[in-house]
Amino acid sequence: MRFGSSVSCLVRFVAATMLMLCATVALAWPEKPITLVVPFPPGGSTDQLARAIAPKLQESLKQNVVIDNRAGATGTIGASFVKRAPADGYTVFVTSLGPLVIAPHLLKNLAYDATKDFDYLTVAVQAPNVLVVPEASKHKSMYELMAALKAVPDKVTFASSGNGSSDHLSAELFWLQSGTSGVHVPYKGGGPAVTDLLGAQVDAGFMNINSVITHIRSGKLRALAMTSNARSPLLPNVPTLSESGIRDVVVNSWQGVAAPRGLSAEVKSKLHGALMGALADPQIKARFLEVGFEIVASSPEQFTAFQAQENARWKQIIETRKITAD
Repeated sequence: MRFGSSVSCLVRFVAATMLMLCATVALAWPEKPITLVVPFPPGGSTDQLARAIAPKLQESLKQNVVIDNRAGATGTIGASFVKRAPADGYTVFVTSLGPLVIAPHLLKNLAYDATKDFDYLTVAVQAPNVLVVPEASKHKSMYELMAALKAVPDKVTFASSGNGSSDHLSAELFWLQSGTSGVHVPYKGGGPAVTDLLGAQVDAGFMNINSVITHIRSGKLRALAMTSNARSPLLPNVPTLSESGIRDVVVNSWQGVAAPRGLSAEVKSKLHGALMGALADPQIKARFLEVGFEIVASSPEQFTAFQAQENARWKQIIETRKITAD
């Protein structure tokens, strides 16, 4: 009886000790630098987000935060790297929608499963695309552009930052919903696409608002419509596609933060709290709002549900339009 009682006490002691050790480890995190993996080159929207929040994360978590740009294969190289990393909170994925909801339906034999291999932390920001034409374009309104698309099918050229990008898929969705067709002209990035739009080498394009807002304000590009639910406060005189009679073409380019699947509840909570603090910072909010981004700052549960919704949506559009990565 005494022996059993002693064993029972020992078991309870060991269990209590293990719980204390686990709690200590969780509370001690982070004990080394945190790496924000960006799956694109420096300078783009996703990289800008990572570099904006890094100092704030460093400040709140009392640990160094470094940026690791692992570009290539439309963001899937960086995603594959994060998937293989330990789920300890020291490797964090700052990405656009591409690697999570578009590339899985365009590229074969990916080294990750976007629906199973990540813990989704937050959709940080989102921004609509804006349909623009060059300053010299004869199309002064959506009415005139639509008339041209119907009069000469497959003649009007639409630039994009690449096959499967949000600007490419915006055009595909627009053609589908409006019953028109155009010619897709993919570029290797948003910069070259905008350059050729400015030079009138291409007729139109659904560009991320942050990449063209300065050119619209200067008059070098003309904005015809927004892919948002409501008009942008940055371009209050530009109607939405819905207002222009083309429904169900709502597209937002978004950036989110994720981590390898399997984060402990404590680390996930602490990391998410630090992200919320960074995104709530007045300077960061002002910086992104100025170029057309909306701060979303969703919960892990909201991001997980949103990823599933976006994944199903773009899968259907890619299959319906027979879009390929070529």
